[in-house]
This record gives sequence, structure tokens and C-alpha cells, in this order.
Amino acid sequence: MMKITLPDGSIREYAKGSTPMDIAKSISEGFARNVISAKFNDTVVETVTPLNEDGSLVLYTWKDKEGKKAFWHSSSHIVAQALEELYPGIKLTIGPAIDNGFYYDVDFGEHTLSEKDFSLIEKKALEIARGKHDFKMRPISKAEALSLYKSQGNEFKVELIENLEDGTITFCDHDTFTDLCRGGHIPNTGIVKAIKILNVAGAYWRGDEKKPQLTRVYGISFPKQKELTEYLALIEEAKKRDHRKLGKELELFAFSTKVGQGLPLWLPKGAALRERLENFLKKAQKKAGYEMVITPHIGQKELYVTSGHYEKYGADSFQPIHTPKEDEEFLLKPMNCPHHCEIYNVRPFSYRELPKRYAEFGTVYRYEQSGELHGLTRVRGFTQDDAHIFCTPDQLDQEFKNVIDLSLYVLGSLGFDNFTAQVSVRDLDTPEKYIGSVENWEKAENAIINAAKEKGLDYVIEKGEAAFYGPKLDFMVKDALGRQWQLGTIQVDYNLPERFDLTYKGSDNELHRPVMIHRAPFGSMERFIALLLEHTGGNFPLWLIPEQAIVLPVSEKHEKYAEKVLKSLENDEIRALVDARNETVGKKIREAEMNKIPFMLIVGENEEASNTISVRRHGGEDLGSISLEQFSDLVTTEINSTLKSF
Repeated sequence: MMKITLPDGSIREYAKGSTPMDIAKSISEGFARNVISAKFNDTVVETVTPLNEDGSLVLYTWKDKEGKKAFWHSSSHIVAQALEELYPGIKLTIGPAIDNGFYYDVDFGEHTLSEKDFSLIEKKALEIARGKHDFKMRPISKAEALSLYKSQGNEFKVELIENLEDGTITFCDHDTFTDLCRGGHIPNTGIVKAIKILNVAGAYWRGDEKKPQLTRVYGISFPKQKELTEYLALIEEAKKRDHRKLGKELELFAFSTKVGQGLPLWLPKGAALRERLENFLKKAQKKAGYEMVITPHIGQKELYVTSGHYEKYGADSFQPIHTPKEDEEFLLKPMNCPHHCEIYNVRPFSYRELPKRYAEFGTVYRYEQSGELHGLTRVRGFTQDDAHIFCTPDQLDQEFKNVIDLSLYVLGSLGFDNFTAQVSVRDLDTPEKYIGSVENWEKAENAIINAAKEKGLDYVIEKGEAAFYGPKLDFMVKDALGRQWQLGTIQVDYNLPERFDLTYKGSDNELHRPVMIHRAPFGSMERFIALLLEHTGGNFPLWLIPEQAIVLPVSEKHEKYAEKVLKSLENDEIRALVDARNETVGKKIREAEMNKIPFMLIVGENEEASNTISVRRHGGEDLGSISLEQFSDLVTTEINSTLKSF
């Protein structure tokens, strides 16, 4: 017999050789019908894998992230079989699951693939799926695996196998199809009831521009047709909310090939929007005891060698800037932290002066590959709402909790109420990815977990997601379309204070090392605004939107009164403008709706005579004729309902 520990902590005994599916059936036949994947002792296994030792077992359904991963990876096998049958002679490479669906990279050779072929591929894939073919894993020797793919002329699979150890290689079979695979499949193809090919794109083999270009076939699949229909409707809504589309329509930002890829230009309305976000956070930071600092956009290479950023980012960053002085090199800064360490180092501190909280809206630069650039969410130059807190170890717990409070205030003020806190820790199997002592890492990880518990956060622990210098707490926010994004981060760092030899004089008159907290509630201004655009569909909170109202005179003779209304609004600090063009009021209203201006104030003969305005809300609601004072109160009340004091 073997002892199996289940996620609820219960321990059950089973005969050796029992499979995850056997165990699922022992729990409940109904539950077992929904189980599609499993993990045993942190290793993904098939539901039919015999278990022969004591261990921890997690059973996954479609509702679980790991269940979806197995479902989509299995679907990539089905689509790969369909492609092989439809396009003989193609060469398959890899087909992983991704956040939403899967892809398969394929060398199509002489064949071509376009959108008109998608329905044919879907039809063939569903035909295969309906066969209810079991996914079966089998070990194979390196020699046999190489022989198979060499005979097929598939140099991509040969390259993969050559880098594997004999005795670790497995194939997955279903129906007439065989593929090199490590595992992680659903029981059979019949569970897949709906498949959609989403698009195709070019992709270099192993992401290397010097290697052959392949065709990446993206797809998604579901256990019910209804779920696919709902997903496609969501995709259409997402297209309408695409921040690149809205940013152009609302004249917030632009890109120029002459300026360079991934380097956004902020237009007047976008710059004003950014400024309001900055001022909002600066006001809260001031109350929380932060001091603003400013650092250069560049630094000597040695600065980033000391911090460790050159080792981690150097190869993927902008290349060094060489000055007229021999052997002098500067870098565009990839992070603000090293500069803030040097600010702390300007003079000695006593424990009585800590914590020191330095904040900066600092622009940093990273050379993202051109194929990875995407609007404002992936750029080469971005501004972080960065702050670094230098505190004593005794102050760490309270300071971390204070930063959590500030982060929650920021998210709540901007309508991001649906979130999970993710505690990102080391992967103990890859210690080479991290700097610093094990002891310091353990202290930092425990500090974050304890703070998350005490603040009552709904949190999960993710192994291997920590920064190279320390663990972190990330806020994983769900937007209006149910998509999850990482917004805001807090990190505990014992390592940079050591690397920069930061000290303070303690009560014992000895020098001690401060602890460093890295903190960015927005993350990057560019990415935050992109996600805020898509979350709100461009209908920003009233306190933030560039233009809160537009005054629409009915005719030329009412323009003077329109200007009087505008002046009154400006006196009440309401952002407004007058549309005095020689156009119909109907056309002006339609354009104001497209520009997502919250209030349209129509003024004509009746309004001028009664010193009022006719108010129409964005979306069509008619608020009738009211006084300017009433309108000002309405705006103030609405702003105060969303923008609380910190």
C-alpha cells in the first residue's frame, strides 16, 4: 500500500499501481468524470500513470489553471495531427499551451497557410477529436527517437532530442499520431468539443533571428461549444477596447518610426492624463512620508555591474554608450534602484532617521525584441512610479504593510477591485537564478507571507517568479473582460544593501545593514495606462479623464454664453471646452460620444435666458436643465465617490 496526501491535507491508502483516475473515482464518480489532469509530488502526470510510492496528489478539472494547460497542450497535438494530414511533408517543432490556448510552430515547406484555411483545419481537428483516442505516453531510446525524425528529415526534432539525456525521452501517441513530448495530457481527445484557429504569425526557431522562420499556428479549444462562442464574443469586445485603437482615437499617444520602435510619444491629452496620475500618487506618497528624488537616465556601467543588473539585463539591453574618454562606458538605466542606493549613500544615517523613503517617476530602458513590442504594454522606454524604502529589520513588517495599504488605495481609486495577491518566491531547484544568501531569502519570503496574512489578502504562492534579488508581492488584477494582469509590485531586498555597502548606526553605536523595499503601485505608467484604457474602454473615472465636459452652443449667437459657461466651469476646476464649430448639435453630440466625454452641456436661447445648461451624459442619459452650481455639485459628488483621501 502507499499513502496519498490530498490537497485538503487528508491521507488515504491505496494499492501501489493505482492511477490518479482510480483515486479520483474513490473520492467521487461525479468528480472523476471531470478530472482531466494530475500532479504527483509537484510533477505533472497523466491520469492513467501508475503511482508506486507515497506522495502528494492534486487532481485538476477544466476549471483549474493546470487543467486548462493540459487541455490546451493536448489540443495542440490534435491540431498538429490535422495539419500533418492536410499538408503532407510539413515539419512539426513544438506545441505548448499558453495563457489562452496553444500554438504549434511548423515548417510548412512548399505549402502556404492563410485565414481561409482555418475552417478546414478546425473541421479536421474536430473529426479527430470525436474519435475519443486515448493519449498514451511511452519511453523511447535516444537512438530510436533520432532515427525516426532523421528518417522524416525533421532537423528541428533532431536538435531537440540531441539535447536530451537517454532514458528521459518520451513520445505521446494518439490515433495514428506520434509526437516527442514530456507529458501532461487529458485522458482522451473526445473531451475536446470545440476548436478555433485564431491566427498565424511568423516565429524564428527557438526565438533566434539567425535560425529558420517558422509558421506559428495559434488556437484555442473548449470542452463545450458554448464556451467557445462566449470566448469569441469576449475577443470581439477586447478588439473594441484595444488600447492601441483607443489611444489613437482619444489622441493620447503615438509612435514614430523616426523616433524608434517601442518609444511612445505622449500627446497633450495623454501627457495631461499621466500628470494627473502622477499628482494623485504624489499626494498620497507625501502623506505616507515619501521624499521625491530625481536621477539621470544613464549611469556608469560599473553602477549596474555592482547592482547585478548588468549581468541579468546586459545582453538584452541597449548597448553601452562610449564617451570620448578611453574605456569609459555608460548605460541607459534599466532600473532606478542602483541610483537610489547611491542617494542613500550620500551621508551616514542613524537608526533614529529610518525609514528613508525615496520616490521617483523614473524612466528606464530595455531593448525588447521588435517582435515582442506591443503598444504601451511592451515598450523599450517606460516610466516607473518607483520608490525604495530603506529601513531597519524591525521596521520591515510595518513598512511592508503600509505599502500594501498604498497599493490597495491606488487600485481601488481606479476601479481595479477584483484582484489576487501573488507571493513570488524562489525556485529552489534553480539557485543560480538568484543572488544573495539563503538566509536572507528565507527572511524576505517569510516577511512577505506574514504581511499578506496579517492584511487579510487573498494570496497564492508562485515558485520561481521572484526577482533575481528578492521575493515580491504582485497584485494580479482582473479587468472588466475577466483577463488577469499584474499591476503593482512590492519587493523585499536584503541583497542590494550588501552590494552597495549600505549601513546605518544602530542603538548599540555599531553599523548595521538596512533592508530595502522596492515598490511600484502602477508598475510602469505606460503599461498601467494601457490596461486602464482596456479596463474602462476609454471611459476613465471622472477625476482622471482629460475632458470632463464639453459645451455645445446651439448656434453662433449662443457662443458668448457658452464662453461664460466655460469660464464658470474653469473657476470650479472642471475641465471643459467649447465646440463652436459650424455643425449641427446632433453631429457635435455624436462626436463627443465617440471621444467619450462624460458630460455634454447644450446651451441655446432657453438656457441663456434662465442662466442654466441642458446636461446630457455620455451614453445618452438626459439630466435635463440645471444650474451651473448644481452641475458643479454633481461633478464634485461623483469625483468624491470614487476618489477617496488616502
